Amino acid sequence: MSTRTYEPASARRVAFLGLGVMGHPMAGHLARAGHQVTVYNRTAAKARAWVDEYGGGFAATPAEAAQGAEFVFCCVGNDDDLRSVVLGDAGALAGMASGAVFVDHTTASAAVARELHAEAARRGVAFVDAPVSGGQAGAVNGALTVMCGGDAAAFEAMKPLAMCFAKAVTLLGGPGSGQLAKMVNQICIAGVVQGLAEAVRFGQNAGLDMVQVLDVIGKGAAQSWQMDNRGKTMVADQFDFGFAVDWMRKDLGLVLDEARRNGSRLPLTALVDQFYADVQALGGNRWDTSSLIKRL
Repeated sequence: MSTRTYEPASARRVAFLGLGVMGHPMAGHLARAGHQVTVYNRTAAKARAWVDEYGGGFAATPAEAAQGAEFVFCCVGNDDDLRSVVLGDAGALAGMASGAVFVDHTTASAAVARELHAEAARRGVAFVDAPVSGGQAGAVNGALTVMCGGDAAAFEAMKPLAMCFAKAVTLLGGPGSGQLAKMVNQICIAGVVQGLAEAVRFGQNAGLDMVQVLDVIGKGAAQSWQMDNRGKTMVADQFDFGFAVDWMRKDLGLVLDEARRNGSRLPLTALVDQFYADVQALGGNRWDTSSLIKRL
């Protein structure tokens, strides 16, 4: 966990659903900032381990975790996982009081964000879709970028809490806008990583010292986050950290589905998605996304 400091704020009653590589540290930042946090995880042992580390409490169901919570945060895998922790008798909405706010950090579809926003509204609960960028390191260091969609009042209420684990939290429009912005983010990343992979392999084939080359070109117009953080690990053939290929393919699937709906042409994104399928065929399902270079 990072040693970051937190802005003074009134302690709030909070639930956090989903304690994976992102959710575990995100919930930890809320606890470290002084909020009263109850957690839920599908694998109960992870919830117990979180409580052993941070205090607070854990619940057997999302509904139990959400009881009495002013804010319920969530970070799970996909649309179906999200519905499973929100809807139904054991879902969070069943335990939330009118006026509470549900904040979803899952990278999911814009359609499910709008669906759950409408269902929450019927129960007097606010819903903010708030996918994040910055990866596991951003979650651990409390330096995520959060892209939000929903109602302005709910956004303003949740923003101070989200700033416990973020460096930027921005409202981009109505329900689903956060998810659409995350899709834009993933389109950008896909193209940049493929370009970086090709550049590194080209330089290696040309006999260049690519660590030195990356130092040089990283000071010019070619510089990017991917170059700064993944270029030298590509050179070193290291792919055991960061954002997994399986997760990227899930995200790019959401992007391509949305593109078909809104009429966007994404030839490069579709091509890179297939390149990631090649990486999966090499056994790289859990390699970092920078492993695109392996297929070259």
